[in-house]
Amino acid sequence: MIERIWTGHRKRLVALGGIVAALAIAAAALLAFAGSRGMPPTSASPSSSMLAVASPTATPAPIPTVSDSPSTSPSPTASPALGLPAGREYSDLDGVAAPADLAHRLPLGLMIDDYKNARPQSGFSSASIVYQAMIDDSSDRYMMVFQEGTASDIGPVRSARPYFVYWAAEYKALYGHFGGDALALQRVIPAMAGNIYNEDDLNGGSCPYRRIDTRVAPYNAYTTSAALIRCAAARSYPATYQNLPVRTFTEDTPASARPASQSVTIPYLAETIGYKYDPATDSYLRLVNKQLQIDPANYQQVIARNIVVMFQACSIVPSLDKLRPLVANVGSGRPSSSRKAVPLLGHGRRVRTRP
Repeated sequence: MIERIWTGHRKRLVALGGIVAALAIAAAALLAFAGSRGMPPTSASPSSSMLAVASPTATPAPIPTVSDSPSTSPSPTASPALGLPAGREYSDLDGVAAPADLAHRLPLGLMIDDYKNARPQSGFSSASIVYQAMIDDSSDRYMMVFQEGTASDIGPVRSARPYFVYWAAEYKALYGHFGGDALALQRVIPAMAGNIYNEDDLNGGSCPYRRIDTRVAPYNAYTTSAALIRCAAARSYPATYQNLPVRTFTEDTPASARPASQSVTIPYLAETIGYKYDPATDSYLRLVNKQLQIDPANYQQVIARNIVVMFQACSIVPSLDKLRPLVANVGSGRPSSSRKAVPLLGHGRRVRTRP
């Protein structure tokens, strides 16, 4: 079983067991320092611990690489809890200080395409957490999870896959998608009905979704945070986070202790994802195929404060038209030598700041 505790979208995690690199590139166990709210470390559910994929191919894939400057900062320690101005609270998912009515909103998990015709995707810079994993025919897909952030555009929205449904269920989130494969629609979504709030355009209505005319189908389905919240209320879905466990967070590394440079490279099958450390903001600038990623919804650079790469067992399930991967959400240990390690990314956008 893997245990994971995040630290306020900081870059540095301390690992136990079979950890193989800094920056949370791991394959067995992962543990970070508790945060600054004076809360003891808490364990995530077994499925919430898994943030990586391994597919059953003959030869190992390139392992994600990390490069450091010679002087890296020491591991963070917990700091005393800091007060916030009246009306502001720490968000449940990423520890960001936000107005109280936003900090505890119902999480919104949206399936987002990563095919080349879908780029650049909208909504990245407003998401609290983003997952990336392979899907059919070596392509990738994202799940953006929103809480305190509000996006004026989110998309292109695409179909569900079983393992993304399980990840959405960890937050008891609204799960937005356009249909899905047979396993997701016929088995997993019904099984998780008590743990997600389903918002499927193709099965139950298209309340929050619209088609834009600047892209061709199926890469033109979009929505907004406001539309999702409005439609959730129309379905009598709850407006707030459902009292699930929360992670603990810590403050930024002091400027004097930050490394001068640092990078993470993640070789997906369809593209290479890079993260370049920015010591001025204690965050990572996200790159897609060596190009800085800009969110077209607000023209902001996409950044990450935590980067987690894990490995999961993956089998291939034949379907009528495609070979579909099936990712195991519960497990432990390094991928075997007979399997190809394909990383999955989860990241948050920023740490909470001092008032």
